[in-house]
Amino acid sequence: MPSDDNSPMVTDFLVIGSGLAGLSFALEAARHGRVTVLTKRRPEVANTAWAQGGIAAVWDEEDSLEAHVADTIEAGANLAGEELVRDILREGPEAVERLIEWGVRFTREGEPGTDEEGEEGEEHGPLAAHEQADYHLTREGGHSTRRILHAGDMTGAEIQRALLAAVDQHPRITLLDHHIAIDLVTKRKVLRHLAKRRLGLYGPEVEKRYGPGGPEGWMPNTEDRCYGAYGLDTTSGQVHRFLAGVTLLATGGAGKLYRYTSNPDVATGDGMAMAYRAGAVLENMEFVQFHPTCLYDASAKSFLVSEAVRGEGGILRLPDGTPFMDAVHPMGSLAPRDIVAREIDAQIKRRGLEHVLLDVSDKDDEFVRARFPGIHKTLMKYGHDMTAGPIPVVPAAHYFCGGVQVDTSGRTLIEGLLAAGEVTCTGLHGANRLASNSLLEACVTARRCARVAPDLLAAARLEGQPDVPKWDSGEARDSDELVVINHTWDEIRRLMWDYVGIVRTDRRLERALSRIDLIREEIRTYYWDSTISADLIELRNLVTVAEVVIRSALGRRESRGLHYNLDCPETDDANWRRNTLLRREW
Repeated sequence: MPSDDNSPMVTDFLVIGSGLAGLSFALEAARHGRVTVLTKRRPEVANTAWAQGGIAAVWDEEDSLEAHVADTIEAGANLAGEELVRDILREGPEAVERLIEWGVRFTREGEPGTDEEGEEGEEHGPLAAHEQADYHLTREGGHSTRRILHAGDMTGAEIQRALLAAVDQHPRITLLDHHIAIDLVTKRKVLRHLAKRRLGLYGPEVEKRYGPGGPEGWMPNTEDRCYGAYGLDTTSGQVHRFLAGVTLLATGGAGKLYRYTSNPDVATGDGMAMAYRAGAVLENMEFVQFHPTCLYDASAKSFLVSEAVRGEGGILRLPDGTPFMDAVHPMGSLAPRDIVAREIDAQIKRRGLEHVLLDVSDKDDEFVRARFPGIHKTLMKYGHDMTAGPIPVVPAAHYFCGGVQVDTSGRTLIEGLLAAGEVTCTGLHGANRLASNSLLEACVTARRCARVAPDLLAAARLEGQPDVPKWDSGEARDSDELVVINHTWDEIRRLMWDYVGIVRTDRRLERALSRIDLIREEIRTYYWDSTISADLIELRNLVTVAEVVIRSALGRRESRGLHYNLDCPETDDANWRRNTLLRREW
């Protein structure tokens, strides 16, 4: 049985997650203290590494901040506030420059795959300021101009490579792979432990006897603070206490909540669920973005075909070759993602199709192969040549526009707990994320978190480190029914896809909530009775996030952006141009 027999692992800054947000915060915060980064698999396995398109920023002198703001708000269905959007996007160029300083090699004009290729063998190294560098810019859905910096069609992988190299060389940063966070350690949790002792109850017995809230009046009303997290070393099976003055959630999204997704297997909503259980607010969780173009092939798992393909002229067509987006939106196949995904879903259902087609075969073959080398290579592996003809695509769950509510500096409702990246809801994306604004947001918000982190660390030192209890496994035992986890995981993902997908109805949502409530109770019992494991932790997190998504969707009585409900299909600015907020009831 895994146990915590060791002393707490103490650090100044604890980072949970190893994508762009987590690693960039670590590099900035390391100037002020020791940083420990937990990542539940290998450090390169993060949502960031899967990002193909690029990072949006006002880089060209013919572009403007106001144009980027306008495109972001329009794509977000007018839910995002103009000043908030401007405030974040303003820092875009500076954030990109910081990535370049860390060694990210964005594609330059004249390199293979750009409109004007240079001489063979010509190399371009990273430069410190964008005025010195003539980077190639591409365009994606919802953007009024070219403003996407990219590294071929593998931008995320290049960012991940550069940041991991920088972290590996930093003497103040320790990166622990195969460590999955279980729950946040908070003042409330420590006080609950003391209350359990007074009641003579241990382990899960309080929750089993009284429910999640415990007996009435058993907890003092106190401002909460985060002290770190409990984490499972999946290699040894040991549970550790990771204690820190400041904790950053940078765990990414929850695409694995759905049957079809573009996300890696690690995207199980861990940070959202942990924050919710700890008492933080989750905001706008009904807005789940489905990427319009994932490869439709039974042998291909979660392969995304970048929006940049449409940015370079790719056209969406029906199986008979007819283009269908021009009649739907003035931007045609480059319309915002919510509109494109919804129309593809409608065409598939209306015509009984299995997929639609994405066609870029009218472009020069050499240009396509050079501009999209990673995509072309992967498609060829599955027998699809994008230079010779259209490829079959379908929508898939891609990005959460909702998440942990944070202020403009990444602070949550819990003192000492910061969050950055897809795990958060900053408000930038509104009801639908503009393409390539995600990497920008992750970089900007992580830098802002790093600015406030030293003061939070100083405050934590003044308060002192509490006596955090060891992980209590109670009477948990090794399970001989692992099939239960696999079956329940599959049931949740099918349920969410069928009832809480691109198009929703009240009846589907209510049926989903009724079933998810039963599943949650089943998982809670199984969780407390069984020895902790990574699969069980992820399953518990998935069902928590599923419940919040469903409740948020039921609560919004309109259709806006990514949330489309046939029972209230109109957008209601008078009553619903506001955010959906959910917090766990204690």
